[in-house]
Amino acid sequence: MTVTIGAWLALAAVLVVAWPRLNAEAGWRATTMALTLAFSLAHQLLYSTIAEDAFVTFRYARNIADGYGPVFNPGERVEGYSNFLWLVLITLPRAMFGGSVVTGAVVLGVLCTLSAVLLSYFLVNRVVADAQRGGAGMRGLGVVAAVLTAGASSLAAYGPSGLETSLFVLLVLSVCYAVAAQRPVVAGVLAALAAMTRPDGLVVAVVVGLWLAVRAARGHTTAWAPSAYALGALVLLVPWTAWRLTFYDHPAGSALSPAERLGAGWDYLAGFALAYQAFLLLSAAAVAMLLTRRRAKDPASVRARAVVWLPLLLAVVQSMFVVYAGGDPMPAWRLLAAVPPLLAVAVTAAYGIGIGAPSVPSPKPRAVALARRRTVPVAAAAVCGLSLVVTTGHPRMLPAMHEWRTATGQLEQIGGWLGENLPSGSVVSAYRPGALAYRAGPALVVVAASGRTDGHLDTRAQRPSAGAAAYPARDDNYPVSRMPLVAVDTDTGYTGEQHCGLNPAFAGLYEVASFRRADTEQWVSLYVRRDAKRSVLELLEADHAYRYVPCA
Repeated sequence: MTVTIGAWLALAAVLVVAWPRLNAEAGWRATTMALTLAFSLAHQLLYSTIAEDAFVTFRYARNIADGYGPVFNPGERVEGYSNFLWLVLITLPRAMFGGSVVTGAVVLGVLCTLSAVLLSYFLVNRVVADAQRGGAGMRGLGVVAAVLTAGASSLAAYGPSGLETSLFVLLVLSVCYAVAAQRPVVAGVLAALAAMTRPDGLVVAVVVGLWLAVRAARGHTTAWAPSAYALGALVLLVPWTAWRLTFYDHPAGSALSPAERLGAGWDYLAGFALAYQAFLLLSAAAVAMLLTRRRAKDPASVRARAVVWLPLLLAVVQSMFVVYAGGDPMPAWRLLAAVPPLLAVAVTAAYGIGIGAPSVPSPKPRAVALARRRTVPVAAAAVCGLSLVVTTGHPRMLPAMHEWRTATGQLEQIGGWLGENLPSGSVVSAYRPGALAYRAGPALVVVAASGRTDGHLDTRAQRPSAGAAAYPARDDNYPVSRMPLVAVDTDTGYTGEQHCGLNPAFAGLYEVASFRRADTEQWVSLYVRRDAKRSVLELLEADHAYRYVPCA
């Protein structure tokens, strides 16, 4: 915490004091960007939480590298992941060099976040330079965009998480940059990669395609632009979709109704809006500036203004999509992590365009005068500081992420215990299949209560908690039908006391076996198949770290 606050203070001081030089001297911009990247790294390391759900993809990646193919359980072709490109990238270190999937994913996620911070700098400066051709340019605005992106709490939280979030944000910003650079084929390829990284990437791809089509219909660009964009996207999406449909017996899916999703989705968006009020207020000011400032007539300025509207449009549409999807039970608003960086880019670029187009004629260029004022850097430093307050004080941010980290580590320990002691080929049911299954290894067949990783998704199933509509539904009867040898019916790891209750779905065929970790007050209760209880207890008690304590 101290390091992160210190990095922010140093960055804020340099940003405010050196603001006039940032707009004139490349050396000062490079120094401030180095401080911004250092702050971004410190912000990410403050969370230092690998998501439990990431271990589902880790298990797929390890199975690919070890020769089992893109499957969760060897022999079962089920698409239990939704981040194909991320899966491919994190598989490479282990497949090529025998490295750790987990370490590779964490490092790649951190690097993608840092790259997103850098790209926001280049994107804003590109758009502002196009709009102010021959003008002052105010290249310090790119630094402001980078500072705001580095301060975005959701992006920082999921940088080292092992999930695809930071890669997705980087790809969305890359699509915007390709559009600004008038490279429609490249934009199409990048949009396809975003769709292959996360399902809402397809929404991004469609929105950008429609934006280009509207621009072409209004005569602001050639008809070739949307066609080239579609060609670039389809050259990847078509073979990938064909492979998915032919390889997997059970594609990824959801069993939830639209009404369930919408209720939880609105709650999810409302919580996000409260946490990111500063970003939303700045966005409202940017929209007002775009609508009220005098519009330049040259094609470059018209195109630059249109490019500023694109990230705003993407932020709105993605928010609506997340509402429809039902939000997400994970902390820190993972599904909306791309929205603050998009708003940061739009706000700073809109300001750069607005100062170059005053509504009232002025004998002195406004860009030159405003480049010396410190209102912009002070506002950026303040918003970044407020983001740190959200990080540390909001219950869905740092506190929730660290609780999640503890639970994930405990589930991983339980998985290692089962994997090292149960016979190869044993079926184990898990309420949360990620960390437990990854640590248990491919020798155990792990069945999720949601059925998501092995082809079953019952529309009658129940959500794990209220407001968690986006999480796969739970059907307790399904894992019983697979007759697992052992069931682990917890999502929080160990408990602080012995629990002897039995889930009604397991009654009759199973009995509770309660274990206490040696020299601790940590307990874990398993459901053990009654006809194999004696042999299972002998196997599990062979590990002296866990002691069987019969229920009274």
